[in-house]
Amino acid sequence: MDSLHGTRVVVTGASSGLGWAMAQALASAGARVGVTSRSPQRAEATARELGPLAAGFRLDVRDEQSVAVFVEQARERLGGIDMLVNNAGIGMLTVNPKFPAYVQPFWEVSPGGFRDVFETKVTGAFLVSRAVAPLMLQARSGRIVNISMSEQTMTRRGFVPYGPSGAAVEALSRIMAAELAGTPVTVNMLLPGGPTATGMVPSEIPAEFRDRLLDPAIMGPPIVWLASKQAEGVHNERIIAAQFKDWLAQRTSTQA
Repeated sequence: MDSLHGTRVVVTGASSGLGWAMAQALASAGARVGVTSRSPQRAEATARELGPLAAGFRLDVRDEQSVAVFVEQARERLGGIDMLVNNAGIGMLTVNPKFPAYVQPFWEVSPGGFRDVFETKVTGAFLVSRAVAPLMLQARSGRIVNISMSEQTMTRRGFVPYGPSGAAVEALSRIMAAELAGTPVTVNMLLPGGPTATGMVPSEIPAEFRDRLLDPAIMGPPIVWLASKQAEGVHNERIIAAQFKDWLAQRTSTQA
């Protein structure tokens, strides 16, 4: 894999879970990584943990003013944004403290909880992409990666609003890709391929289920590849991290 030296990547919601795993992989590959969190303290602590190639930023992806301030700060501190990873999201525990033991029906979900999950995952991806895409078009180069989820999760009982938010991100991604087709800016989706061992999964789940959880580090190889020269021109793909090795081998063989 080519070194990512000089590549500037922003990962939203990077203080834990999938975001942290991707940021760590990118920094290890030599990229300059901007990590964001609603808490500036957590963002800065994450950056220190990742090393000198990382920089922490406060960002509330739900708020356009916060997004505007962040983008200007990222341009100043990183010198630009070559790749945006829309990862920020919150899980089912925020709307169902008994998750996953209790399958909560949609009519018991609070309107505020529904909005918070949707605004973080969907509106957040829209607002940050909306602010960054014109800069990428102006620079004649850029990549956007939206973090999605399995189709089973999108439609599973008890997964309102988390599941529908993933479906909305996929629809948004396809439209973004269609509208950026033929430009130097690419849009792709990346998802783990199964439940992962993150803070979105409660600690008291049965051991047999926890043993089946994917390590968040599974997101490392595909996100590093998507930031590399090897992924130049890759557009409108839906990449499953758990199947990435086979997907890449098949892609390479068909292009040989």
